[in-house]
Amino acid sequence: MPDLLLELFSEEIPARMQAKAADDLRRMVTDKLVAEGLVYEGAKAFATPRRLALTVHGIPTRQSDLKEERRGPRVGGPDAAIQGFLKATGLARIEDAKIQTDPKKGDFYIALIEKPGRATIDVLAEILPVIIRTFPWPKSMRWGARSAKSGSLSWVRPLHSIIATFGLETEEPDVVKFTVDGIEAGQTTFGHRFMAPAAISVRRFEDYEAKLKAAKVVLDPQARKDAILSDAQQLAFAQGFELVEDQGLLDEVAGLVEWPVALMGSFDAEFLSIPDEVIRATIRNNQKCFVVRDPKTGKLANKFILTANIDAADGGKVIVSGNERVIRARLSDAKFFYETDLKTKLESRLPKFDQIVFHEKLGTQAERIKRIERLAAEIAPLVGADEEKAKRAAHLAKADLLTEVVGEFPELQGLMGKYYAQAQGEDDVVAAASEEHYKPQGPADRVPSDPVSVAVALADKLDTLAGFWAIDEKPTGSKDPYALRRAALGVIRLIVDNTLRLPILNAAKSAMVGLPKKGDAQKLPDDLLSFFADRLKVQLRDQGARHDLVDAVFSLGGQDDLLLVVRRVEALGKFLDSDDGKNLLAGTKRASNILSIEEKRDKRTFDGAADAGLYNLPEEKALAKAIDEVKSEASAAVQKEDFAAAMSVMAKLRPAVDAFFDKVKVNDDEPKVRENRLKLLNEIRAATRAVADFSKIEG
Repeated sequence: MPDLLLELFSEEIPARMQAKAADDLRRMVTDKLVAEGLVYEGAKAFATPRRLALTVHGIPTRQSDLKEERRGPRVGGPDAAIQGFLKATGLARIEDAKIQTDPKKGDFYIALIEKPGRATIDVLAEILPVIIRTFPWPKSMRWGARSAKSGSLSWVRPLHSIIATFGLETEEPDVVKFTVDGIEAGQTTFGHRFMAPAAISVRRFEDYEAKLKAAKVVLDPQARKDAILSDAQQLAFAQGFELVEDQGLLDEVAGLVEWPVALMGSFDAEFLSIPDEVIRATIRNNQKCFVVRDPKTGKLANKFILTANIDAADGGKVIVSGNERVIRARLSDAKFFYETDLKTKLESRLPKFDQIVFHEKLGTQAERIKRIERLAAEIAPLVGADEEKAKRAAHLAKADLLTEVVGEFPELQGLMGKYYAQAQGEDDVVAAASEEHYKPQGPADRVPSDPVSVAVALADKLDTLAGFWAIDEKPTGSKDPYALRRAALGVIRLIVDNTLRLPILNAAKSAMVGLPKKGDAQKLPDDLLSFFADRLKVQLRDQGARHDLVDAVFSLGGQDDLLLVVRRVEALGKFLDSDDGKNLLAGTKRASNILSIEEKRDKRTFDGAADAGLYNLPEEKALAKAIDEVKSEASAAVQKEDFAAAMSVMAKLRPAVDAFFDKVKVNDDEPKVRENRLKLLNEIRAATRAVADFSKIEG
């Protein structure tokens, strides 16, 4: 079947927009094809700084013919309704319609509409201009004389040409004929801006990609990334260094060039006196260059690697020299900022926070720091941290926000605080907390383990959560402007990864002391605890835990100790993987189902102890005895937090439950016996709730 080749050739497309634009182009074209009844076999989109391209293969040559029955007005209905029906269906006269009898509503007119399928190339000529005109660029512009006219094209940068061809591999493809804003679709594109700027005539995708490569354009973004990474690694290795890899920078640089050429430059060794991270941020942010390090020391070398967009005749000497000049100037600024920052103690900066508002309803940054100090001191003994060191760390943790380096490079906040704290002689754990109290910031981020860092990190995140909860600025739907979900997951990871026993409800109540509160102040901590429960469910599910087991544990209520919840879910999962666990679950669910039916029928519950005097069968007595033993033993194991032992105890119920259902008729003809047996079933349910709510477990 035929293939489509589409290229939109323009001026520079910002690197940050390219990946999404390619995906949008693929999605918009293929969605329209499917909507037109043209199901394709595959599609792939590409982006370079100057072009968006798409290939869609396996498209039918034409649409299928459609036959449709459309019901019209009642026979003998108003003339206006009949005329409207004729116009909508294209019938010349009402006699051309069929009459269908509805037994309840009478006779109706029916139009049989046959719609022949159109040639795919005609459909493409109709949909492609619409897609181009409605393309969802975040920012777009108009240009040239046409921009003054109504309806002129708006595009990310001036659009110069359009390729649109359609046809079989074995035949010469046809041009999809359409015009957008005076630009006529054809078969012509252009190569590299400097090395091969001449026009290129292409037919289909394979031809297009090969001719572009010959014209010094690598179409595939991944191929450009692979080439940049490989060449940069080899350049560094040849000089005895190793590349400091940076995926985000690699993605960006690959969007800046069509023909990547890696080159190495250098800077003065004197700049190595400033922290490696400052050097890297300076070179990365200003010149989009990679840095290299000495593999023996792990420290940066005074070299960098840039990615040019041209095979320069001089081997890149002028390009390297220009980058070296700019980097020298930027590093001079960074060195000045760093050395200036060192002259002022962190504590001396703190009074400025009195004039900086954290949030209009939550006060200044200075007030927030005091809250974090208090919380860190309260949390410190619970996590094994020195209280005074935790307070000191919390006191200084935000001070680097007011430094010159962090003002220039906000991504270095925390890290620079550590360097400055070390330089002024603070305790190592106090200095480390400046960097680590922001962690973890995502699922792949490292979790601090030093107790002082943990105390400050928990205090920082709990203050954020409590504050925005108190003023009713909670996440809603997909909106979470204050990253509260991330903060809650950070608290959970700090607790679980460090095996901490921290009552979240008490911590939440403490964090809310002194805050302005909107709504019921008594319910706010409980509401925040529910939020933590939901986030923990997400965390456990992401780690592979079954959602029903998470619900089975949380439904018991009072889940304030997140570490114990995790341990309980893990133990429950292992138990249910065993034969005893599976069979006990089946018996327990059977008991719950019978109870639910009978409680609904009788409009009552069957709480309370069963009467031993009404036991008629040995299986009833055996089950009652097993329940009594299991309840006490399982509760004792749970009290000791030995959930594996509690599950093992639960397994003792299995034979008694199996025997009961095998030999005992629950709904006995004698009402008192029936009620007693239902109470016994209720005791099964109550006994298993010592470890989980088995009714929530699937299977």
